[in-house]
Amino acid sequence: MREARFYERSEGGTVRCLVCERRCLILPGRRGACGNYLNDGGKLVHLGYGRLSALESRPIEVKPLFHYWPNSTALTYSTWGCNFYCPWCQNHHLSFAHPRAEDPYVSPERLVEVAARRGDEGLSASFNEPAVNLDYVIDATELAVKRGLYSMVVTNMYFTEEALGALAKAGVDGFSADIKGCPSMRRALVGVDHEKVFRNARLALDAGAHVEMVYLVVANTNDSEECYEWIIDKHLSCLGSSVPLHVNRYHPAHRWSEPPTPLGKLLEIRSAAARAGIEYVYVGNVGDPEYEATRCPRCGKVLVRRSWYRVTYFGLDRTGDRHRCPRCGHEVPIRGRYVPRKLL
Repeated sequence: MREARFYERSEGGTVRCLVCERRCLILPGRRGACGNYLNDGGKLVHLGYGRLSALESRPIEVKPLFHYWPNSTALTYSTWGCNFYCPWCQNHHLSFAHPRAEDPYVSPERLVEVAARRGDEGLSASFNEPAVNLDYVIDATELAVKRGLYSMVVTNMYFTEEALGALAKAGVDGFSADIKGCPSMRRALVGVDHEKVFRNARLALDAGAHVEMVYLVVANTNDSEECYEWIIDKHLSCLGSSVPLHVNRYHPAHRWSEPPTPLGKLLEIRSAAARAGIEYVYVGNVGDPEYEATRCPRCGKVLVRRSWYRVTYFGLDRTGDRHRCPRCGHEVPIRGRYVPRKLL
């Protein structure tokens, strides 16, 4: 156990967790909503620190991040628990469980060493929500940056501003940020302030990080025209036209039995986003490379092709940290370098 970085003491021995925007008020001997932070005699401790539930090297495109270290691999790690508990969660066996003392412990030093030995370009906190593992992510990131590795997170982006700032300061410079829905949702996640997701995405951009937004379109839940128009408007007004948007298909999982999102609905949202001015809109979880290709927003040239989460063609010109279309010279936002790898 480690003492948490972000909390404040309250009356009667209670503490308020300041890791995420739930801001749980925790009684002595009790845990917060995520199950990872415990009030131990008036001190907030991180129970799940280093108690990993999964560890494997995975392509960065799986996250999905399409404009961040293309074709690289990240040593992906997770713990237990979540602060949202989405009823359709694909990883509910991790997100709906809490850490235990008997779970294997992997130190941040060991994590970084494994990534370097395997030849991964970076680290990725994924599978469950990284906010519930904040202190470990910060410690691992600081070590990774010293070894020349990147560090990114797949997140619902519900951090407090203080926690988000600490992640950026430590060196987390990639965010795959989930959009769960909109204020008009009524069937699930009604207590979530969806505005804060976009607030934090803007703060991450202002801190110099790379951000891509991921909208999992859940059938008959967050797929109304009112909902997706709100999301598109927030994307443009808060983040700008060059931040990528992934429009992804939902599949039934855990407690949600709505049918998979129709392709027509996904394409409807993609078209609406493109018409509104978002320059890079991708459709995921459908297995069609055409919907995952990067095209120049100025001249339409295909610049990057992808298939099964691997880059099959990379046609951007690179000068220093800048990437441009070879036909018209339009600058395309790419963080990091393209990593050539042989396709299996």
